Amino acid sequence: MNNVEILEKLSGVFHEVFDDDTIDVKPELTAKDVDEWDSLAHIRLMLSVERAFQIKFSASEIGKLKNVGELAELIGRKVQ
Repeated sequence: MNNVEILEKLSGVFHEVFDDDTIDVKPELTAKDVDEWDSLAHIRLMLSVERAFQIKFSASEIGKLKNVGELAELIGRKVQ
């Protein structure tokens, strides 16, 4: 699965979790860019991403993420 495919799938997850189809999911997107992205939404998002890609993240992996690009890279490493 390449980065474009991962971002495309992530886009669907973001739209579903935040119930907002206007979110432009790109590598530089951060929690500061999405009004509804608080700590509870972050947990829901990470659980939804794990479910969508059939992977698991550790708490330290999640804690190190700075943007969607890093999330996509982490997903890419786990789905190979």
